[in-house]
Amino acid sequence: MVSEELLEILRCPNCVQEKEGLLEFYKESWLICAECDRKYPIRDDIPVMLIDEGDKWVETKKADLTVPPPAE
Repeated sequence: MVSEELLEILRCPNCVQEKEGLLEFYKESWLICAECDRKYPIRDDIPVMLIDEGDKWVETKKADLTVPPPAE
């Protein structure tokens, strides 16, 4: 499980330079940016906070995200 302290400080790496980059913790498996809608998977309790990874899921609707996220 991802710690609450970590969730409080994590921000979207794409948005954080110009905006807040706040993330929604979704189904304990995803972090979703409120501004750009990139979705970052959490694998083995480790958030994968790479812009390229978020880009893979930007077109996927929130309801269609798999739990757990697929392996790389």
